[in-house]
Amino acid sequence: MSEQTIDLRETVRRRYAAAAVKVTEGGTACCGPEPVEVDENFGSTLYAADERAALPAEAVAASLGCGNPVSVAELREGERVLDLGSGGGIDVLLSARRVGPTGKAYGLDMTEEMLALALANAAKAGATNVEFLKGAVEAVPLPANTVDVVISNCVINLSTDKPAVFAETFRVLKPGGRIGVFDVVAEDSLTPEQRGERGDHVGCIAGALSFTEYQEGLRAAGFTDISITPTHAVADGMRSAVVRAVKPATAAVHSEAVESETDDARCGCRG
Repeated sequence: MSEQTIDLRETVRRRYAAAAVKVTEGGTACCGPEPVEVDENFGSTLYAADERAALPAEAVAASLGCGNPVSVAELREGERVLDLGSGGGIDVLLSARRVGPTGKAYGLDMTEEMLALALANAAKAGATNVEFLKGAVEAVPLPANTVDVVISNCVINLSTDKPAVFAETFRVLKPGGRIGVFDVVAEDSLTPEQRGERGDHVGCIAGALSFTEYQEGLRAAGFTDISITPTHAVADGMRSAVVRAVKPATAAVHSEAVESETDDARCGCRG
């Protein structure tokens, strides 16, 4: 891993750790936590009012995404869902309600502070069918063919190794499984340098893929039925978008060593 990659990952970690601390400290104030994202293109205002009202205020305040992946994932009773970059847990908690007591919602995050906040939010929500894991989206600490659906909310663009994210997403999905992701995507005409001029990496702009790059990355990982549907603009030539894709039902079921979960690979955090 290059020094630049390490620096970018640490910058992302520090930003989200600070956001979690701000929400946690705000939750002890007289008036409750303030949202950490004030830009109208990101954050809790992208969720329906009734969804926000049903969740702990801290989960809502910690929302930093560019959409609502639960609204497009078509979750069903009894399914297992994984949220890549789960933050304060808003999408995990919403998913847990959708899949019900016979289903399960996993949240994966690399930031200790966000994991602690998510655990507290799960306890406040009384969610018993959730589990939070510590780890990177490039190396998911779950066995192959584990989940029915993978969701994510403006996190994949933060990764410095997106092919690894796509490969890991494909690996953990069951054959026939699907993704329902919100992410920032750039118009094909923008060069990486031009994307960097519109915002920094930690702000979900500089690291974004173009529409074609995103499709090619998913296809190279083995996904089919790929669609990328833009929603709202977040910068000049850059859009929040709904990304859907399917792992073919005929995909081989691998028996990998990674299927043996080890204590050091998992956070052991349960709601």
